[in-house]
Amino acid sequence: MIQLTKGEFYRDIFACLADRKEKYEWHQTLKPPKVMTSEGEVVTPSPRKGEFPGGALIGTPASAGVAEGIARVVLKPEEAHLNEGEILVAPHTDPGWTPLFQSAKALVTEVGGLMTHGSVVAREYGIPAVVGVDGATGKIKDGQRIRVDGNQGFVEILAQTAG
Repeated sequence: MIQLTKGEFYRDIFACLADRKEKYEWHQTLKPPKVMTSEGEVVTPSPRKGEFPGGALIGTPASAGVAEGIARVVLKPEEAHLNEGEILVAPHTDPGWTPLFQSAKALVTEVGGLMTHGSVVAREYGIPAVVGVDGATGKIKDGQRIRVDGNQGFVEILAQTAG
């Protein structure tokens, strides 16, 4: 067994903390793929073609219905301020996001498919959802009025300025 002095122990801990903080910051710069299988395979679907409104953001229809409202861009569920009837726009969702669905009028995510968390929960709550929308959290501004068409799989920005 290796014996560390108190000073060596603290040096090792502080070095470990610094290393983990650096890795955490690097991980925050990564962009997840739209869809990944349970085996770890990254699926890159070809862009959908069809008759969509000009400027519409195209994704995958995941839960039927159409909703209009104020977009609330949420990057971390623990920092969310989603008011009743707002549209949740997120990079992705997992079970930690579920409480936000109670207030959401619709859902837009950057990653996901028909059987991913956000899609399944949106259908359970009966709210429209479009998933796999490239760059949704950057293209849709917090407070903008948008329309989510979960039947056809697109999002329209109705007001170019937030508010």
